[in-house]
Amino acid sequence: MRTRFLTELLEAAKQNPDLVLITGDLGFGVIEPFVEAVPTQFINAGVAEQNMTGLAAGIALSGGKVFTYSIANFPTLRCLEQIRNDVVYHGADVVVVAVGGGLAYGALGMSHHATEDLAIMRAIPGLAVAAPGDPVETSAVLADLLESGGPAYLRLGKAGERTVHTAPLAVRRGEAVQLRAGRDACLVSTGAMLPVADDAAVLLEEQGLSVSLLSFPWISPLDETALLDAAAEHELVVTIEEHTISGGLGGAAAEVMAETRGAAPLLRVGLPHRFSSVVGDQEYLRSLYGLTAEAITTRTIKALEENRGLARQVY
Repeated sequence: MRTRFLTELLEAAKQNPDLVLITGDLGFGVIEPFVEAVPTQFINAGVAEQNMTGLAAGIALSGGKVFTYSIANFPTLRCLEQIRNDVVYHGADVVVVAVGGGLAYGALGMSHHATEDLAIMRAIPGLAVAAPGDPVETSAVLADLLESGGPAYLRLGKAGERTVHTAPLAVRRGEAVQLRAGRDACLVSTGAMLPVADDAAVLLEEQGLSVSLLSFPWISPLDETALLDAAAEHELVVTIEEHTISGGLGGAAAEVMAETRGAAPLLRVGLPHRFSSVVGDQEYLRSLYGLTAEAITTRTIKALEENRGLARQVY
């Protein structure tokens, strides 16, 4: 996803001299082509994310289209006040880009775990929040951001994510994407968990279940219609995210579904609402916290069986 984003951002910058990329002294090894091709449209603000965001707001309010770029929590939590007050409150055309969402930088410890960012960013009024699930969704989201602008937050995987979609997408802001259609359970994924969710859908179907799969590349605005349709047409809705279960996709789904009578039960698959003291690579940490296709399959089957048992008792 990171590679797709930077490649297409560079092509857009070549066509728009007002497009500016600002980094907080990070990204080297992947941003050099951008720097070499359009050096006057690149700024290294140094390890000073508050200044980076204030600078971005000023450039945007002077007519620029600005992307700030750093890893994990640094372009978000370290400069949250500047995002809220300087960028969003003033409607500045700034896209805050965080690479390595979730546990992608897990080996560097809790300071690099981006596990609360979706909850915090979607709580800011007027800030669009996107977490594409694969390179194809990254292209679709970036096309929207280039056309419609910010304020926005873009959460990307680190690199090497499997492509799930087989064809290019045209996704409007706030629109979910359906990949599979079924009737028993609906898996609802956001961000880089999409390949895992797709694998879980395959495993569930091998167990004789009929499964839908929805991807939510946009968290805010949220496709409430797609979510409510899923809740009405399935026995169970399962949200899947590499993020705390509080406030992210699972929290957003709970907010919507709690106000709807007759909605299906909700199972939130994500990280526990606590900091992780464990250090390890992304695959290891996902396994530790049950963010694997096998673990999702087991929990989904158990939840379906429990719900069906309760339904028989009521009947």
